[in-house]
Amino acid sequence: MSNEHDVTSTSRRPHTPSMAEAYLEFDLPRAIEDLRREPEWAKGQNAKTPVKFDTLRVVLMVLAKGARIPEHQTSGRISIQPIQGHLRVHAGGRTFDAPAGRLLSFDRDVRHDVEALEESAFLLTIAWEQQERPAPA
Repeated sequence: MSNEHDVTSTSRRPHTPSMAEAYLEFDLPRAIEDLRREPEWAKGQNAKTPVKFDTLRVVLMVLAKGARIPEHQTSGRISIQPIQGHLRVHAGGRTFDAPAGRLLSFDRDVRHDVEALEESAFLLTIAWEQQERPAPA
């Protein structure tokens, strides 16, 4: 299909100091629209990390219909929460149907991939134990 994308990496942007404040609040519909207006969206994928603590990340991602995040794994536990659209996730030999409103969670080191069945937005949460947190970016 002409609207399919094979995306292997997310865009990186400088982190703002407010990402680890004691209180954070976000307008997700507005943030999603902002991501879709940025030049990176032309590749079929864009992402932003609004929450970044030592042991916790929350990433807002948008994928065009047909876009894929190839199989990968992380040392942290993750959750995938579609808030718009419809995703298909493969993990641990299973296929998970993930329309908006669904919540998936995987233990650390579970290999998984993500495919957008329609234009989608989702929250990816990654949590690490204190001793296994990622190196500072």
